[in-house]
Amino acid sequence: MKFIQTDLKDAYLVELEPRGDDRGFFARTMCREEFSAIGIESDFVQQNTSFSAQRGTLRGLHFQKAPHGEDKLIRCISGAIIDVIVDIRQDSPTYMQHQIFELTSRNRMQLFVPKGFAHSFMTLTDNVEVSYLVTAPYTPSSEDGLRYDDEVLGIEWPLPVSVISDKDAGWPLMNERTSPLY
Repeated sequence: MKFIQTDLKDAYLVELEPRGDDRGFFARTMCREEFSAIGIESDFVQQNTSFSAQRGTLRGLHFQKAPHGEDKLIRCISGAIIDVIVDIRQDSPTYMQHQIFELTSRNRMQLFVPKGFAHSFMTLTDNVEVSYLVTAPYTPSSEDGLRYDDEVLGIEWPLPVSVISDKDAGWPLMNERTSPLY
């Protein structure tokens, strides 16, 4: 795997290194030793998958509050998404900055999202499946999120939102919050 530092502190794009022959190819998608070699000490405890039938579906911006924060390793295994992360760590030099990545079944790129980031994606095609590893089990009492259309964040989504959950559409705006995010 190749680790490509993003503009946001501690977040990486992970490029697979396929080894191919007449049958196709083989590639590692996660290797503890390779992650550790660049300073990522993640113990993935759960794997999740999501399926979105319609182009323009938006999920997120989700995070779990400390002490239940989680690292994530995101991969689009069918279709294409725009993946958005926002650094919500108050002590980070990239606090409240976001970055957008295109993850597709064709480019096979993965995104490592560290604890203290809000995460979201929008489907660019119909019938999208996303798989992700996480380092902490889901803890409902620690669940939180940011509004996708919050002007403070300034995220420019590539498509109009066609499907979004009531919960994701209803997260409070930044100017309505009274306590730190993470």
